[in-house]
Amino acid sequence: MHIDLTGRVALVTGAAQGIGKAIALALRASGATVVVADLDGDGLGSFAAAEGFAARTIDVSDRAAAHMAVTDVVAAQGRIDILVNAAGGVRGQVGRPIAAVSEDEWRVLFEANVDGAFWLAQAVSGPMGKAGHGRIVNIASGAGLRPSLTGIQAYTAAKHALVGLTKQLSQDLGPSGITCNAVAPGFVLSNPATERQWNAYGPDGQKRLVESIHVRRLGTAADIAHAVLFLVSDQAGWISGQILSVDGGRS
Repeated sequence: MHIDLTGRVALVTGAAQGIGKAIALALRASGATVVVADLDGDGLGSFAAAEGFAARTIDVSDRAAAHMAVTDVVAAQGRIDILVNAAGGVRGQVGRPIAAVSEDEWRVLFEANVDGAFWLAQAVSGPMGKAGHGRIVNIASGAGLRPSLTGIQAYTAAKHALVGLTKQLSQDLGPSGITCNAVAPGFVLSNPATERQWNAYGPDGQKRLVESIHVRRLGTAADIAHAVLFLVSDQAGWISGQILSVDGGRS
């Protein structure tokens, strides 16, 4: 299957590292014009400068900033066709007993993983709806379908919320020609947080995790990017409201 995104304009958040970075590169390799965004200005700037991407440093949980980012993309490019919400993650948190979780620790993971995806979807719904075409892909997690390997309650709850939001956006935006799907990655060793998690398992835990994956290997950022590439393509035009597990069969 040949996927050609020539003439399409994409905004990819969470692009300073790992999965978001791989998605941005895959979209551009298929012909799209890609704008990258992240809260990590230094990491994003290094990546964007090295690869020649237009970049925006934003906190996606800030509604005004999210809307302005989309407005600026449309002003510069004349359109926006693809939104990939890859921002999120655990924000440096680790699993701990329920009684030890603070209000701020709980809320920040919803802000990072759910609020930003909603504000950006809200922002793109206007120009995509006017064009009668659009693709939104949310990067969820296996933790959005079952308890998380991280043991972080807020992360699990937030990713479940993102799965629900994906289905609701599909219903709300579908009549305007906009599809909304999510990719739920399995364990991908792609950033400092997942590296810390992997190391914490130790050799025995690592062996058990790999043996729980049907294809007997960890995922890569490219594995996730390839799934996103399909979901934003014309070939996926009648696929919406779906959660695609990309986890080597573990689910």
